[in-house]
Amino acid sequence: MPENRVRPKVLVVDDERVIADTLAMILNQSGFEAKAVYTGEKALELAGSFAPDMLITDVIMADLNGIDAAIMIRSLLPKIKILLFSGQAATADLLEKARSQGYEFEILAKPVHPQDLMARLKA
Repeated sequence: MPENRVRPKVLVVDDERVIADTLAMILNQSGFEAKAVYTGEKALELAGSFAPDMLITDVIMADLNGIDAAIMIRSLLPKIKILLFSGQAATADLLEKARSQGYEFEILAKPVHPQDLMARLKA
């Protein structure tokens, strides 16, 4: 990527720190400017100042689930690309609730393979 091009900013959210940190590291090595946070609340806090182009978030987290965080962040940053990922069955109910409110999100199953992630981000 040429030096004068701005690297797309990505905010990675997962309460499993190893996953968040690993995804951010892969993204940083792949031409993105990525930051990892470990709670939906922290993602909401950072979204305003970091102003990411993309949000990659786990769905099931202890404080604020990824779908609710995504909806709140989308209200701050209407053009943000959002990609959800989850390894849990409870995700389907949360996705359906979001759909009923007019939100449609793309979802990847955990574990996320880096090539699959890159393909989705560049789409």
